[in-house]
Amino acid sequence: MDKKGFRSSVLKEVSLIENRAVDELWRQVEKLPQFVSARTVLTFWSMPDEVPTEEFILKWSGSKRIVLPLVVGENLVLKEFSGKECLVSGYKGILEPSVDALTVAPDEIDFAIVPGVAFDVNCNRMGRGKGFYDRTLPLLKCFTAGVGYDCQLFERIPVDPWDVPLNAVITPSRQIGADL
Repeated sequence: MDKKGFRSSVLKEVSLIENRAVDELWRQVEKLPQFVSARTVLTFWSMPDEVPTEEFILKWSGSKRIVLPLVVGENLVLKEFSGKECLVSGYKGILEPSVDALTVAPDEIDFAIVPGVAFDVNCNRMGRGKGFYDRTLPLLKCFTAGVGYDCQLFERIPVDPWDVPLNAVITPSRQIGADL
């Protein structure tokens, strides 16, 4: 199956998931030593077919510096989260920080939570095909964790030479990767 067909199949499965698994997924992330020690966390404001991040972001924004991506052209610009009221509708209707929000350098990130359509046991991720994270991940010098539902984790997914593997993949029932 090609990447486009694979994406479509996985996203259809994700749409059937009940959100009860979400709480367990975030508990898994919050227990990671790399997250516990992190002061600056890059995450994402979720799309409807992704693991919901809003409650997680709001919970931790009082004690950690939360950073969200802003799509600018073909790249992600990292911006400091300063409250839901400061987000604007951006790329594909995703809530993003405004261009006026404080820009954060990639080397300031201590821990990155990365979305994906699918992941595999070798910590490869498949995004939506635009390469935003594949261009951003090499700039980060921190622990990177993909988050998804159990149905998004496979033994093997199609990868290309430019796809950047993560340090870990976290689902509600599994933690896979280095240093776990």
